[in-house]
Amino acid sequence: MFRAAVLALCLGATSAFVAPRAAPASSALKATYENELGVLPPTGFFDPLGLSTDLSPEIFEQYRTAELKHGRVAQLAVIGYIVPEVYRWPGEIAHGLPFADIPHGVAAIDAIPAFGWVQMAFAIGAVDYYGFLGDFASGKKPVGGKSIEELQTNELQHGRLAMIAILELLRHDSQNFVNPGFDGMEPLITGLPFIY
Repeated sequence: MFRAAVLALCLGATSAFVAPRAAPASSALKATYENELGVLPPTGFFDPLGLSTDLSPEIFEQYRTAELKHGRVAQLAVIGYIVPEVYRWPGEIAHGLPFADIPHGVAAIDAIPAFGWVQMAFAIGAVDYYGFLGDFASGKKPVGGKSIEELQTNELQHGRLAMIAILELLRHDSQNFVNPGFDGMEPLITGLPFIY
């Protein structure tokens, strides 16, 4: 044990004899993103892992498009999670299976027929392929004297909040599905008592 510790110290000390690494040359083309849309106080430009350090503007734009698309999908998912708590569509999801018989949340995964999953996969693929949810231009009209930049920043912030919200709804519902009544509350959405 003592010999291993001495060997580790000796190997660690050899790094003192290595020439220092030259700093990378700075480039005028190196982009910074501290002034992009979605940067708000108190966090400012939030990149704790430094993922945007050596990022080209084209890649940053791809990441921004992905963030916008995921935010919009998360907003739709949150609404889709809340609406069945108060309203059920009339009709059938499949022959002989009314919408009213499909349980809420995570429990619906096993209740939806296979063809229903195929339809959802094709719908999601079509939306993703045609790029409707990843374009800032779709559905934008300046209202109330707000600038388009302010509206776009608001949309990014709402999408970020929705991504956190759907993850928490799924976590809570999954835990309640595995261990019913773990929190002593039967309804999924406990912050909206007027629904029940």
